[in-house]
Amino acid sequence: MTSERPQMFPSQFETIAEAAERHDVTFEFVTGKLRVKPMPDGDHAEIVMWLIECCMTQRPDLRLYPGRRVLLSGDCRTKPDAVLAHRRAFAAQGEWSDPAEVLMAVEVTSHDPHANRCDREEKPVAYAKAGIPVFLLVDREAGAVAVFSEPGGGRYGSVVTLTHGHTVEVPEPVNVTLDTEVLKEFVR
Repeated sequence: MTSERPQMFPSQFETIAEAAERHDVTFEFVTGKLRVKPMPDGDHAEIVMWLIECCMTQRPDLRLYPGRRVLLSGDCRTKPDAVLAHRRAFAAQGEWSDPAEVLMAVEVTSHDPHANRCDREEKPVAYAKAGIPVFLLVDREAGAVAVFSEPGGGRYGSVVTLTHGHTVEVPEPVNVTLDTEVLKEFVR
């Protein structure tokens, strides 16, 4: 039995990612593979802003940080669309955040099928392995929101998927209710 080898070392990835950011290109390193993260469009930005407003209104003790880089493990470096954490959780940290501070990782799908597959298949595994309590996936293509929770054994034990228009209960430690009717405006 053979195992897959990483395309590069994490330190090599960090050097490439830092240089790319200066040119508006975002890379991620998910399960040992280099991934290009598409630039967000206007609808994507509106969805993230809506989530920020929901979280700030219901959980003023927490902050939803857009585009914060997370060091998940030896072979995984991601830049979720947003991460939820306690206020000042990332103060005095460098550009890579400790996943232990992250209460929820958020990904909003794009119009790139390869990136969407990564968001749907690889990132839930990576976030669960890192012990991030909740992963929220806003899947624009499917017109649905998926809430992954109860991480353990490298996967999430609970996955609840509801189409846009439903009320979504995001469990502890997030404890936020999302009225997803507004998301119908951003599915194109």
